[in-house]
Amino acid sequence: MKVYMRMLWQFDITEEARFMELEKQFVELESRRPDYPKGGVRMQPISAGMPCNSITWEKQFDSLEEAYATVQFFRGDDEHEKLCELQRPLFKDFRIEFYKVLEF
Repeated sequence: MKVYMRMLWQFDITEEARFMELEKQFVELESRRPDYPKGGVRMQPISAGMPCNSITWEKQFDSLEEAYATVQFFRGDDEHEKLCELQRPLFKDFRIEFYKVLEF
């Protein structure tokens, strides 16, 4: 079963510049490291259910296990964790959602 995973962050709007600078560093890390998951997409709402001071990282996986493995990879990577430590104080909310991809 294919699964779509979404990671959603809402950040302190007064810290948007700092939050986005750290996001750029995550992108650079992902690009530089061949072991990082590829194909994820980052988006910021213009008009949506989430406020504009949010971002979403989304990617489709071949299974729920593969999606979970990606979450564990991020949690277990030292470089990723160092950036997270800098970014977490800017969070207002964070969640991960999983969707079954319907293939009729």
